[in-house]
Amino acid sequence: MTSSPVSRVVYNGKRNSSPRSPPNSSEIFTPAHEENVRFIYEAWQGVERDLRSQMSGSERGLVEEYVEKVPNPSLKTFKPIDLSDLKRRNMQDAKKS
Repeated sequence: MTSSPVSRVVYNGKRNSSPRSPPNSSEIFTPAHEENVRFIYEAWQGVERDLRSQMSGSERGLVEEYVEKVPNPSLKTFKPIDLSDLKRRNMQDAKKS
């Protein structure tokens, strides 16, 4: 088995702003949760920016879809789920109880 270089994200431990909870929400988010969401959002914005740049032809090869060469047999029956639909159904179930 050979190893290939892997990009890793490094957390610097700095907080960008004070914690904020969404308005009109009964959910309380911890600072760690908000930082994780902010990190993922900012990283995804970078991917989308790179993809737009790549599609416009100004740069090539910034974003590449990963496809396994040998699919994992245990994932053969995996069916993706719609998280928005799952959340909606959970909210409806919670209102019924």
